[in-house]
Amino acid sequence: MAIKNILFDLGGVILDINYQNTIDAFQRLGFRDFDKHYTQAKQAGVFDDFEEGKISSNDFVYSLKPHLPESVKNEDIIAAWNAMLLNWSVDKIDFIKSLQDKYRVFLFSNTNEIHKTHFEKTLREQIGLKSLDELFVKAYYSHEFGHRKPHPESFKLLLDENQLIAKETLFIDDSIQHVEGAKTAGLQTIHLVNQSVLELGL
Repeated sequence: MAIKNILFDLGGVILDINYQNTIDAFQRLGFRDFDKHYTQAKQAGVFDDFEEGKISSNDFVYSLKPHLPESVKNEDIIAAWNAMLLNWSVDKIDFIKSLQDKYRVFLFSNTNEIHKTHFEKTLREQIGLKSLDELFVKAYYSHEFGHRKPHPESFKLLLDENQLIAKETLFIDDSIQHVEGAKTAGLQTIHLVNQSVLELGL
């Protein structure tokens, strides 16, 4: 069936990220086993809760404090948490814009209040866009949406809200568990590995 809609992941697809940067940053602060709590493939409950908007930024920061020396400041924790967020690419932004006349284009990101504040700031500084809303029919952020990938129900809710047909919708993500969740919900998928979104030929 022909693709009419494209649903993009954000980090690792449109925005460059490196999870290891955050793991390393927390280890430098004294959180030695941070990688046991958070990686690209899995994470502990507090990270899920933060990504679903169940806890505030302050709650999230204070939940990490028991794992860190008392000398570590809140701003140090926030900086370490944001260390994974890297650069925006003008070419990738232009690529998304080029799809707008041919497809209905959406964003679905597992993210949180701290990250969104940071990447919107760098988006303005690096690209000159005020918001990703300028690129998409709608941008879905898990902490605002209240649902996160890879749960198939999250995809179904997004489809229903926009009257999209699953088989006509392509989902692009760099995390295999999210791709599998989308497949279960009936979407067509691309697992982006060792390839730029610019090479997909959409």
